[in-house]
Amino acid sequence: QDKEKLEICKLNDPPSAETVKNMIKYARNVIEEFRRAKHYKYILCFTLTPLVELLEICELSLDKMGAVFEDSNVYMLHMMYQAMGVCLYVQDWEGALCYGQKIIKPYSKHYPSYSLNVASMWLKLGRLYMALKNRTAGVKALKRAIAIMEVAHGKDHPYISEIKKELEDH
Repeated sequence: QDKEKLEICKLNDPPSAETVKNMIKYARNVIEEFRRAKHYKYILCFTLTPLVELLEICELSLDKMGAVFEDSNVYMLHMMYQAMGVCLYVQDWEGALCYGQKIIKPYSKHYPSYSLNVASMWLKLGRLYMALKNRTAGVKALKRAIAIMEVAHGKDHPYISEIKKELEDH
């Protein structure tokens, strides 16, 4: 699956091997920079300004990497996931949902059928849809999360009962 995970943009004039190599180097550096910045911001306690800076790091790197990488590329997915996390932290439900919608299809492709990473993303999407009053999409996403979790955890797991109760309460 490495080829799929490192997919580059399909352009009339594809990027050179050197361009791809440089973009991978850039992606690794920006991921490390983000980790350092996030750690530093945690130590200082989050305020709105540092959070905006973290989101800007994500968005700028996504723009730059998007010129070479497909959205399904693991480096793009990593930064989208980080951006989604920042959006969730600042309660930007629409922003978080936008990132989550971009992430779920590649996650479903890259991870095994019953991966808890995929279940977790469906769970987040379901809760976001519910928070944004899109019950139909929310129920569908939560049921997908449950289906995966029932295989991974077993049908009687407390997490599953909790999610089923959420569905009943909405």
